[in-house]
Amino acid sequence: MSNDRKNEIVAISAKLFKEKGYSAVTMRDIAQALNIKAASLYNHIKSKQEILALIIIAIAEEYTNTINLIVTSEASTIEMLDRVIKLHIDITERNPDALASLNNDWMHLPTAELREFLSMRDEYEERFRQIIKNGISKGEIKNVESEVIIFSMLSTLRTLYLWYGKKKNFNAKTLRRDLRDILLKGIA
Repeated sequence: MSNDRKNEIVAISAKLFKEKGYSAVTMRDIAQALNIKAASLYNHIKSKQEILALIIIAIAEEYTNTINLIVTSEASTIEMLDRVIKLHIDITERNPDALASLNNDWMHLPTAELREFLSMRDEYEERFRQIIKNGISKGEIKNVESEVIIFSMLSTLRTLYLWYGKKKNFNAKTLRRDLRDILLKGIA
């Protein structure tokens, strides 16, 4: 299958999963949205679960790989957190539909991909925790309960897709300009 066709199937599927919910979408729905016959879709992809895995694993890998680079950098805690915020905004801007699957449909992944996803999610959260705890110990951020900081920041960052693009004059540029200050000034 060509990468273009695969990317098209993944993008259309992610949009349908966000709009209707993963469980409600059928392969026939996906084929119809692609303007092809359902039988033809199976020439390109084996199952709806395979599509879901393609959507979720790619984003989880990007989050995990990027935070690993951030944690091993020589940057200050605030610079690291700024990069994490930018990462979430960039992915939200690029693919809010896929983020809906990542957040809402991960439990439908096939067993092997589910284990892989959960491992990456745990690794990501542990790296984020490491940034916060190191920042507190270095005196770069306030000495408050680290889990409250982690919960507050990750809850906000993980749900950007829910309202991104819904308001006029509210876009990634606005998020890049304002979200950092909102999230970091309370702990810096």
